[in-house]
Amino acid sequence: MMPFKNYSAVFPIILGEDGQKILLHLRQNTGYCDGYWDTAASGHVDAKETAKQAAVRECKEEVGIDVNVDDLEFVHLSHHASEPDLTYYHIYFTVKNYDGIPTIMEPDKAVELRWFSLIDLPDKMIPCRKIAIESWKKGILYTEFFDAER
Repeated sequence: MMPFKNYSAVFPIILGEDGQKILLHLRQNTGYCDGYWDTAASGHVDAKETAKQAAVRECKEEVGIDVNVDDLEFVHLSHHASEPDLTYYHIYFTVKNYDGIPTIMEPDKAVELRWFSLIDLPDKMIPCRKIAIESWKKGILYTEFFDAER
């Protein structure tokens, strides 16, 4: 039997100066949860790249900020299965220090960038992201998320 193929994606939790706000972007034209808020700068881990390297790259590509790999702190892992033959490991890192001003760098994929209070996340946020962030706030390091259609 062949091993099951798994994918991984990174989700930087970019925090404001006071540590009480999170940067989110409103998705558009991606084909996945368009019209929902998502963690800014999320994306797949590419071949021959560590999760931390992917998070640094995504922060630069999607919101134009420079992050030092050593400043990323692992805070949560979520096993996300959305289809019978597809599973992801979502890896969350906090980003407390960065250089630059967050700006939408991919306007074809994100229509808005906004700071939200960590205690008042938007209702229309991608459910698995919201669950992961709420779990992280409670000190829970691991969750499993299975979409309703499973």
